[in-house]
Amino acid sequence: MSCANTPEKSTVVNSSTCGIAVKLVTHTMRRVQIAPSILAADFAKLGEEIRALDTSGADYIHIDVMDGHFVPNLTMGANIVHALRPHTKLPLDVHLMIAPVYQFISDFAESGADIITIHVEADPHPRRIIDLIQSHGIKAGIAIKPSTPSAAIDHLLDYVDLVLVMTVNPGFGGQEFMPSQLKKLKTLRKTIDDGDRDVLLEVDGGVTLQTAQQAVTAGADILVAGTASFSGGPTCYATNIAALRGLVAE
Repeated sequence: MSCANTPEKSTVVNSSTCGIAVKLVTHTMRRVQIAPSILAADFAKLGEEIRALDTSGADYIHIDVMDGHFVPNLTMGANIVHALRPHTKLPLDVHLMIAPVYQFISDFAESGADIITIHVEADPHPRRIIDLIQSHGIKAGIAIKPSTPSAAIDHLLDYVDLVLVMTVNPGFGGQEFMPSQLKKLKTLRKTIDDGDRDVLLEVDGGVTLQTAQQAVTAGADILVAGTASFSGGPTCYATNIAALRGLVAE
């Protein structure tokens, strides 16, 4: 699998400024990747925030798009993706929590998205949307809400590049992680690996230093983190991201 990487070396990071003392846990199977969610960024200076993440060790920029219909909140559209593209070389990981979704795919792809993830619950024909996303030469992901069983996407695993498991009910940032979703993560990890599929497993919702370790142990490759990434301001971003990547608070 492409997510397999050389194990990270053990080290200790101490930061009195950011209030974190952490010890790196060696991962023997994969390198944990971090996708800061810009929902927690300072929107008054969003370009600066994104540029700061570029030099802080982030792997992706996660963009949560909500329509006030599929989920009870309204956030941003393809124009924000377009505006952010010149500010970062990192992949833009766009999570569409919208319905309908098909007619908006090309806008987001042409605006600079590198990954577009849709919800299996948002359209009765998710495969055709996956094909449309990939026809733009970018990666396609499928997401599931906490109430959706993992079996609902089994038939799509051979076609997607990423699976996103929501560990909160989608719609708002700052919610608490739902431990009930760890079993789903483990199930999907096994299904992906048993099929020798080149599919990344991403977790979104309530990710903190503590819940990050639970998610990684259950099989996550990518951690989406809002508050945990942006806490303390730009001088703390590198420490926050290093901690989330595989560090345990002492």
